[in-house]
Amino acid sequence: MSTVGTRITGVAYPLLVLALTHSPARAGIVGFAQSLPYMLFYLPAGALVDRWNRKRVMLIADAGRALALGSLALVLAFGSLSLAQIVIVAFVEGSLFVFFSLAESAALPQIVPKEQLPTAVAQNQARVQGADLVGQPLGGALFGISRLLPFAADAVSYAVSFVSLLFVRPAFQEERVPSAARLRAEIAEGIVWLWGRPFLRIAVLLVAGSNFAFSAITLALIVRAKDLGASPGTIGIMLAFSGAGAILGSFVAPWVQRHVHPKIVVIGALWIWAVAALGLSLLRSPLALGAVWGFAGFFGPVFNVTFASYRYALVPDRLLARVGSAALVVAWGAIPLGQLTAGFLLQSLGSVKAIVVLAGVMVAVGVCATASRTIRTTPRLEDLVALEPVP
Repeated sequence: MSTVGTRITGVAYPLLVLALTHSPARAGIVGFAQSLPYMLFYLPAGALVDRWNRKRVMLIADAGRALALGSLALVLAFGSLSLAQIVIVAFVEGSLFVFFSLAESAALPQIVPKEQLPTAVAQNQARVQGADLVGQPLGGALFGISRLLPFAADAVSYAVSFVSLLFVRPAFQEERVPSAARLRAEIAEGIVWLWGRPFLRIAVLLVAGSNFAFSAITLALIVRAKDLGASPGTIGIMLAFSGAGAILGSFVAPWVQRHVHPKIVVIGALWIWAVAALGLSLLRSPLALGAVWGFAGFFGPVFNVTFASYRYALVPDRLLARVGSAALVVAWGAIPLGQLTAGFLLQSLGSVKAIVVLAGVMVAVGVCATASRTIRTTPRLEDLVALEPVP
């Protein structure tokens, strides 16, 4: 429910800003504000989540996001909305997402047996992409009825998530002695651990490059579809193709993780995304744009499950949030830069040329992956675990 609500407003934010200001650059600024916390807070949040009660962190984050989105719906209903208010709500929502996502990810090995983690990660991917499939068309449709409806729906979804978390019974972390170390030292421990694992380190950098392009292309697709005369509902359907592709990918991802070498998964997925991005610049139908990006979306869960399986197999529970935050500050820290870049590229070059530039970024990431000796020579997970005992 909560992830569907997030996807609803993911479509509604740019549509709202474009409707109020007719400025792709300002839509990019709102996207930048929502994802800026990835750069600012992931590192300290990782250390704090490893200290705090993970379930309590998730509950507070859900409550705060419900209030933030509800306030935006109320202003749309009874007041005059400014761009500054949208930016503030987007920033608050993004900040609380950082804490929620780190606690959720770190709690997963406490809920699911180790041998079932790849399947659990794939099912979580299916949940997220299923939300894309449902939420993005619904976001466009709700916005077409009333501008406040998407934000009210998202506020309700966070409230539902809050209540459902109360009924999850297993502990979200191992019993631990309160840490006496300084926060800076704990943050550094997670960074040093990640930096010492070459495959994880290089994969994080490659994900950062692809996330930069992906986040920018999403806004570019919305502007391109509007240029082609698409309605909000059609734009939602266009974006839902990516969710449909990713759902299919999540079903095969555990099998791929077990049977396909990780170098093939990483290098192959990056080149498929690059070719798909280049293809977007040639199409003139919103649904065709969605179909191509849906094909690209199929490979997202395959890539993510392969990467997550390495991380969960090797990282100790006490370091999970800190190592996750060290990875995400790089991998997701590129998202706000992509959002901001997309806004100004679209403003200055138009949607087609902006997509070509972003496809060039994806090609560069594919070249880097192919050239990386670490990626080409990394062992299979079972061989790596044999060399480095599972914590």
